[in-house]
Amino acid sequence: MSVQWQKSSFSGAGGENCVELAHTTTPHLLLRESEAPNDALTLAPGGLLALIRSLKASSLMQERE
Repeated sequence: MSVQWQKSSFSGAGGENCVELAHTTTPHLLLRESEAPNDALTLAPGGLLALIRSLKASSLMQERE
């Protein structure tokens, strides 16, 4: 299965240390870190949304401390 990965817009010009996302033929998404391209998470769209919300909430909590 050939997968087209899309890099995060927050990865900067060099593209190192970034998160990449790909669609699959199933209703799931793949998520990986560019430093470990052979390791990918398979997530349902709702699972990815929950992960992003959790990370944002955690980041906001750290900013307040």
